[in-house]
Amino acid sequence: MAASPHTLSSRLLAGWVGGCVWYLERRTIQESPHKFLHLFRNVNKRWITFQHFSFLKRMYVTQLNRSHNQQVKPKPEPVASPFLEKTSSGQAKAEMYEMRPLSPPSLSLSRKPNEKELIELEPASVIEDAIDVRKETKEEKRWKEMKLQVYDLPGILARLSKIKLTGLVVSTTAAGFALAPGPFDWPCFLLTSVGTGLASCAANSINQFFEVPFDSNMNRTKNRPLVRGQISPLLAVSFATCCAVPGVAILTWGVNPLTGALGLFNIFLYTCCYTPLKRISIVNTWVGAVVGAIPPVMGWTAATGSLDAGAFLLGGILYSWQFPHFNALSWGLREDYSRGGYCMMSVTHPGLCRRVALRHCLALLVLSAAAPVLDITTWTFPFVALPINAYISYLGFRFYVDADRRSSRRLFFCSLWHLPLLLLLMLTCKRPRGDGDAAPPPS
Repeated sequence: MAASPHTLSSRLLAGWVGGCVWYLERRTIQESPHKFLHLFRNVNKRWITFQHFSFLKRMYVTQLNRSHNQQVKPKPEPVASPFLEKTSSGQAKAEMYEMRPLSPPSLSLSRKPNEKELIELEPASVIEDAIDVRKETKEEKRWKEMKLQVYDLPGILARLSKIKLTGLVVSTTAAGFALAPGPFDWPCFLLTSVGTGLASCAANSINQFFEVPFDSNMNRTKNRPLVRGQISPLLAVSFATCCAVPGVAILTWGVNPLTGALGLFNIFLYTCCYTPLKRISIVNTWVGAVVGAIPPVMGWTAATGSLDAGAFLLGGILYSWQFPHFNALSWGLREDYSRGGYCMMSVTHPGLCRRVALRHCLALLVLSAAAPVLDITTWTFPFVALPINAYISYLGFRFYVDADRRSSRRLFFCSLWHLPLLLLLMLTCKRPRGDGDAAPPPS
């Protein structure tokens, strides 16, 4: 049966409309993802996301509480650090700006400035000051010719001659002169003190002249005049010569030849034997103890003109006293001595160093008891000197057992007051002599 025209036109229209709808639906499905992404990007640009909100919250907290900000605290005395040596001033300022929080222009907060904000610009000034200090330190490290001023010369020569050690030598010489039998001769005493002091200055100056390369490696001696170049070696040797020649001459012709010979021998022993032995063998400690024991013997010979038993007793006391004194001192300077290349008991034989110190602490007890036997003091002296001798022996025992810096320092500081007090007790307990027993002073 044939279809009617109306039915045919309806079918054609429905097919055309369906094709258009199908085409539009297909195109919509293909382009919809791109349009959705584009729409999502536009929304992200216009709306505040969670990240934006978190950023604004952090900036608000930072601006509200300045204590959360990292700021460089100014120091009273800025010192150049290794960090500043590697970076320039521009880089340092840039890093300071990076540490400060960046506040967006859209963020407006109403707050009052506090004291911390008023010193906000101080870190940059601190860095500039530190850079200036670093430049000054570099200039100080450069080699400069040191000019000797006339008003600085007495202090330099005093350090060259080890004025404190020289004072100790003169005091022990005076004690030996005072303990000698016979009347006290003031002119002879003054000449003995001056001659001994000059001889000690000469020996110490020559010692520093020989040890310049090694003293520069030690913290204890690196500031000596010859090491720092404050005076020339020629001036040091000239000063030593000007002290040695008149010193030995005064002791020889002003006092007596025996005292002058002892002074000359002591200079030779200290400069030509003790000084080179310090880098060769630990025997240098015993040789140095002999050097320290000779000054009281010189005082005794200056007063009597002869070497008696009393002179050897005084020399023995000084000889034994030096071991606890020097061994305790060298124990705290072991690193310095090893760095300087010196051969000391405390460095190479630490056990022997402690044993020798204890032995000679006990030897002081025996020598003090021998003083009245040799008619130098009364029998009161061993008893009044017993407390201080027992105390230094106790500290020597603690140094031997503990072997630490604390015990060595206690023994060393005890030795500083032990010797003057012991000699003072000997003077107060000196045996009185009649006029007939008195030995005539040397001419």
